[in-house]
Amino acid sequence: MHLYLIRHGESFVNLKDWNKGNLDEGLTPLGRRQAEALAAWLPQEVPHIDVLYASTMRRALETAAPLAQTYHKPIIADDRLREVGNNRLDHTPWPSDDLPNYGPFWGSERPFEAITPERESGESLMHFRVRVGQFIENLIEKHRDEVIIAVCHGGVIELAFDHMFNIGPFRRCEVWSKNTGVAYFEYVEHPLREAWRLHFHGRVEHLQGIDRTDGRGPDTYDARKTKS
Repeated sequence: MHLYLIRHGESFVNLKDWNKGNLDEGLTPLGRRQAEALAAWLPQEVPHIDVLYASTMRRALETAAPLAQTYHKPIIADDRLREVGNNRLDHTPWPSDDLPNYGPFWGSERPFEAITPERESGESLMHFRVRVGQFIENLIEKHRDEVIIAVCHGGVIELAFDHMFNIGPFRRCEVWSKNTGVAYFEYVEHPLREAWRLHFHGRVEHLQGIDRTDGRGPDTYDARKTKS
């Protein structure tokens, strides 16, 4: 199985001056250009895919839309690909118009505590890791010999690394993904070797030459404080 994990394009919630809390916002104008550039570039690297998954959050679905047109594949929306904190501890999603706000601490600081402490039944980092891991293991069962794209969030990609590398709950290294950055994992069927092979992470050459036109100045594509 060949799995391409892609972070969504820039969303309004990623902007440095965003102060409206955790909302299910779509892409900024720059984010839409990033998504279009991704869809124009990726088929040169990945000419064929079998399945296109996306998080059910707006910023991921809007990023996946140009890919769906390019590859002529329907988007399979999956709640397990939502960003950390946007699902309950039983993995069901919070309503998109009533998302909980994050607590004052980073998830890896208290991996067993709800990261949305003001909302009962909020998920912890470990609950989040379980749902990401369940998604990945389900892919192996359903798409063992296929090419998969999953458009998701920075936190999902980070916890996919934890799952595949078998990292414990107290993390020592962050995995940062830029907007529309691409990571490529291959599931390797070999009884005496590692199950996963990481080919690359964070490819964004499709963003060369894309600048802001909204008055905020050139974009550096640096990851924001939030991975969402």
